[in-house]
Amino acid sequence: MHYQTFIPPDILKPYIKYFWALESNGPDNFPTTFSAIVDGCPGAIIVQSEKKSFSDEEDKKLPDIFLYGQTIRPVRLSAAGKFDAIGICFQPHALKSVFGLDAVELTNSCVDLNLVNNKKQKHLSEQLLNATSVHEQLKILSVYLVEQVKNNHQKTDDTTQFALTQIIKSNGSISLKELQQQLQLSERSLERKFNRSVGISPKLFSRICQFQQSMKQLRKSDYDKLSDIAYEHNYADQSHFIRVFKEFTGFSPIEFKKQSQEVVENFPTLKK
Repeated sequence: MHYQTFIPPDILKPYIKYFWALESNGPDNFPTTFSAIVDGCPGAIIVQSEKKSFSDEEDKKLPDIFLYGQTIRPVRLSAAGKFDAIGICFQPHALKSVFGLDAVELTNSCVDLNLVNNKKQKHLSEQLLNATSVHEQLKILSVYLVEQVKNNHQKTDDTTQFALTQIIKSNGSISLKELQQQLQLSERSLERKFNRSVGISPKLFSRICQFQQSMKQLRKSDYDKLSDIAYEHNYADQSHFIRVFKEFTGFSPIEFKKQSQEVVENFPTLKK
């Protein structure tokens, strides 16, 4: 598989971490299984192939261009034959700040992106299908997203944005009680704001940030024992780290390294 990442234009950097493109080079009828692991970010995937879509765990066909929310458990998707795909990794707040959606409505779910399209724009799938290169497709997506941001009147509030920034900076280790006191909000009030803008609670988002930092260390093989990762990222012990890892990936750390190939970050293919 050929994988590339692309930096978004400056105007979209507050909303998008990166674009990615994946070109499959397997046999025409060879199925590919992906395992989308928990990463704290919503996203979008555009699939272009003869069969036009991914299938979910229940073998239900997904739209050829779909927007998905936060995942709180690993999700498996499959694609049959050769395909090209473009993806968007959004910032955690993008469902609210880009599309004006209550993020919790898409937690562990997805929607056809054409259904949230700006009515003044030409059908997005049609534009992408007529594009002649990945770079042209990314330009089309960027124009579309800039328009969405400009027309969106339901921005992420400053309080939630500040809390997000502090949790991310601390890799999930910040005291939520202290954060609530600093913001002069009750636990329930902050949770409601997070559900609307991010799709999950501040506590779960903190756990995901902590997990993702441990994943970075695992990817680099920068450890002697798993307990090194556990203690460096404030897990109680190695068993605690393994439980959390399995909750968010579906595998133990050792199984993950043996059974998956992470071509796309947080979207690995599973080995046969």
